[in-house]
Amino acid sequence: MLNILYFASLKEALGQAEETISATEFSTVENLINTLSERGEQWAGALLHNTNLQIAVNHDIASRDTPLSSGDEIAFFPPVTGG
Repeated sequence: MLNILYFASLKEALGQAEETISATEFSTVENLINTLSERGEQWAGALLHNTNLQIAVNHDIASRDTPLSSGDEIAFFPPVTGG
């Protein structure tokens, strides 16, 4: 299983903070994003087409080509700005 977390504006746009899904079909973060984006335009805009999307796998900064394994935690969040 994969535990997926959505933060800040992504949580608002997608209407959920987290979910758990089967890990068997996802070898990379990109595979996961592609499948989630099939849920509709809101999902595609928030994840697939979002060039500023920040990703973490198991609390480490990740990229779309990061491999996934069962038990991983994947977090998606918008870019963070400081002030």
